Amino acid sequence: MFRRSIRVTALIVALVSACAVPALPSARNPTPKPQTLTVFAAASLTDAFTEIGRDFEAAHPGVIVAFNFGGSQNLRTQLELGAVADVFASANQKEMEGAVTAGLVVSGAAQVFLTNQLIVILPQDNPGRVEKLEDLARSGLKLVLAAEDVPVGSYSRQVLEELETQFGAGFKDKTLANVVSNEDNVKQIVAKVQLGEADAGLVYGSDAVAAPELKTLAIPTGFNVIAQYPIAALAFSARVRNPSASLTAMSASIFRSTSTPAFVRP
Repeated sequence: MFRRSIRVTALIVALVSACAVPALPSARNPTPKPQTLTVFAAASLTDAFTEIGRDFEAAHPGVIVAFNFGGSQNLRTQLELGAVADVFASANQKEMEGAVTAGLVVSGAAQVFLTNQLIVILPQDNPGRVEKLEDLARSGLKLVLAAEDVPVGSYSRQVLEELETQFGAGFKDKTLANVVSNEDNVKQIVAKVQLGEADAGLVYGSDAVAAPELKTLAIPTGFNVIAQYPIAALAFSARVRNPSASLTAMSASIFRSTSTPAFVRP
């Protein structure tokens, strides 16, 4: 499922063409004013984008990349309430479409640059004795999901509906009856399982890769979903030049290495 990976350096190069970086020092301007590029991004992008930000800052002294990671629905709400940012990367189309409707993103500017799929994560000692997907419906299991209005939470419930066609009527309801917590973002699900507060959780495959100490249970492609990640420069950003061309370059170059499995190309 995770045959490709993010080529961080290529993504940075693409971003260079989009960001208004400080001018070089000169006799008239010996100390250019630092600039901050603010990126609102889905929580599942935390590991990849944090690495990208560090490398970008190292290559461009005077530029600070500030990230705000969280549930895509919360990020969109923050932007609608006046939060200032330059780029929005969502874990689903719904929240990006909401940003377009609110006038935060120009219609047609967003592009899907990553896709992801879901996987079940388990504590290393597997206290719930989850050996197959059908076990998720077993009474007494402690399952943690994201809330239904969170992209990964919506995707999770779609997967359960698909699995019901395999395991019979009632599978989804029995599984949801085992939910002990509905989280605001996918990183909180991972944390609950890592702490042993849940027997299982449904997360993105990229989050499982970032937590190798956890066991995983694959969801067959025929019952899985493809989560699309759109990205766009925000309409009122003063720091992003020619965002459409830059995002096209980003999408074309993002999967040229296979060193660190994470997302899949759309």
